Amino acid sequence: MTPSETAHNDPSRSGRVRFATFNVLHGRPMADGRPVSVPAGSGPEAPFVRAVVSLDADVLALQELDRLQERSGGVDQASAAAAGSGAPYWRYASAFHGVAKAAGGWVPEPSEPGLRVYGPGDVGDGVPSHGIALLSRLPVRHWRARRLSPAPVPMPLRTPGRRGLTASRDQPRAALAAVLEGSRGPFTVVALHLSFVPGWNIRQLLTVRAWIADLPRPQVLLGDFNLPGALPRAVLAAPGPFRGSGLQWTRRTRRTRRNRRGDTPPPRGWRDLARTPTYPAHRPLVQLDHVLAIGLSAGAAGAAHTPNTAISDHRPLALELPL
Repeated sequence: MTPSETAHNDPSRSGRVRFATFNVLHGRPMADGRPVSVPAGSGPEAPFVRAVVSLDADVLALQELDRLQERSGGVDQASAAAAGSGAPYWRYASAFHGVAKAAGGWVPEPSEPGLRVYGPGDVGDGVPSHGIALLSRLPVRHWRARRLSPAPVPMPLRTPGRRGLTASRDQPRAALAAVLEGSRGPFTVVALHLSFVPGWNIRQLLTVRAWIADLPRPQVLLGDFNLPGALPRAVLAAPGPFRGSGLQWTRRTRRTRRNRRGDTPPPRGWRDLARTPTYPAHRPLVQLDHVLAIGLSAGAAGAAHTPNTAISDHRPLALELPL
């Protein structure tokens, strides 16, 4: 084992922790703009596992994960990713249970209507599902999971493999939080995948902010927020609880920025640790995947990386933090 491998196997001693977030699109490669199904029995050499392992992340948030879906080879992807990455501490949260149809859409499983959380050694009930995961090489003191309700209205979207816009119904989402043991004490990491519906994703982000308010700082948020550029930080910096629609929030924030009156409450200290496009993977133009933190000083983050991989329509986002 090389010195660098030793450091990554014990990041709590090095003081530098490598974080990454990756929307893996079910672990499917892209061919001519379309996702390709993964054959059954692909094992640890599957493109998905290779892509995840290549990030060498100590803490990794994964979105659009499959569990026991035919399109991704029937694999428990969270478990496979954790084993390949050498991350003994992990959880997978199913946003919803059901079978993905080959032509698109889902056949829901009515016997599993809510959030389910799986971890190491949890065989589960064999019901296919879709969700997110949080993996760690650092010891975890405490886990927390929350279901985020879907938006009530469909939204026209560009879908990989289809031309034009497709009216898409939102799906339930999930958030996973963990209190980790770092070299400087405990800190909190949250894995997110927010709605694609404008305004609704703002509501979800502020819900998560309130949900983790009692957990130790620093706090690091990782995931596909479906919010571009600097917008997530602006949302998190908004004072007070969120009320009303996302459109109302956006108008109110714009008025506050225009007025800049002396009685405007100060920002809450959230920092955007990486500003770089991550989507689409073949030619990134917009940033939908983010790493934000509170309780860290300016300039704490190392240089951000968005390597190209053999899977997904997103690029992963990775950086190091002194924790």
